[in-house]
Amino acid sequence: MRSITSRLASLAHLAVPLILTFGGVVLCSLGVAYLFVHFYRTVEGLPVFFWLLTLQFLPRPMRGLGLILVGLAVLAVGIWRLSGVVVFPLSHSAPTDDDLVLGYRREGPPNLVVLSGGPGLLILSALGTQVRRLTCVVPVQDPVEYYYRASGLFNMQNVYYVVPTPVPIQVMAELDDGTQMDVRHLALDQSIAARHVVQLRLEGAASSTLQLTRLAAEALRDADAIILGPGSLFESILPNLLIDTLRLALTQSKARKIYICNLMTEPGRTTGFGVADHIRAIKTYGGFTPDYVLVNAQRIDPEVYRLYAAAQQSPVYLTPEEYEETALLPMTHGASRGVLIEGSVVLEADLASSVIQYTASLSHPTENRAVRVLRHDSDKLGMALLELLRRL
Repeated sequence: MRSITSRLASLAHLAVPLILTFGGVVLCSLGVAYLFVHFYRTVEGLPVFFWLLTLQFLPRPMRGLGLILVGLAVLAVGIWRLSGVVVFPLSHSAPTDDDLVLGYRREGPPNLVVLSGGPGLLILSALGTQVRRLTCVVPVQDPVEYYYRASGLFNMQNVYYVVPTPVPIQVMAELDDGTQMDVRHLALDQSIAARHVVQLRLEGAASSTLQLTRLAAEALRDADAIILGPGSLFESILPNLLIDTLRLALTQSKARKIYICNLMTEPGRTTGFGVADHIRAIKTYGGFTPDYVLVNAQRIDPEVYRLYAAAQQSPVYLTPEEYEETALLPMTHGASRGVLIEGSVVLEADLASSVIQYTASLSHPTENRAVRVLRHDSDKLGMALLELLRRL
């Protein structure tokens, strides 16, 4: 309701011209009506078409009421279409009728919703200064306190964290060898590194009985784009898609759905997955195919590659055997060539950077080791997303 009111409020400066226009249309309509009555009463042998056009087969009160209702409907559609353009006075200090400017399309900063968790949400937080609102829906199994504390540390602007359900719900994963485990523990067990997830489920709650929080529902309804990721596919993105009400809100939303594909496969979760496998997982659990998928195009150096290979991880790149069809997407700097995979337009871009990360093992917690790792680059990813959003 608030969005409808704000849109119609843009017509405030047109109130007088609209009233005068409406009055002129009414007077012209009365004149036409009098001419019709005159011809009907004075001209003989009028064709049947004229009899049908003037609704002579209906009683006069019914004719009048029907025309009024049709006229109001047409008037409402016209006013709504007119409110789709920005109307404002050039001079705010002394507005005059001559200062009105019409015809600029309403193109304000977008409302974005992000479905992810952990560092993925923090990576996109830099977009808060360039959008109207960035709403992060945290995974159903996570409490929201962690994200509020993180946002306070980084002084994020226009970034809001909401939970999908009033209380956290445990999410269980079944691996390809039958092992069942809490999704939050998958990354901690090195013995399952060669495995991958085949099924997710909510523990102790039926998805049909879970109610979506009001803030999450409103954010999804008002979103211009919904971004899935960056983040763990089975731990940060898919758990929320198990909630029936959230999944329904996603499929009914007219917002564009953009998936940010993982840089590397995840041990015990997506081992052996390609781009198409990630998209199919979203389609399986969410009931929709992302409109666009962003995939990192940067090739990593051998040293970093060997480090990930030792942890049974491999880069997630586009491979020719996954291509279904090519697509050309216009961009500011020329055109970007993408491919269709599982119905999604997949675009490659430089989205990552190598960073130095200090790690400690559980057996030697006081000993830190510096290693180079690949991470989504906040600036690169933000630029790629904003460029894509400008073209939607």
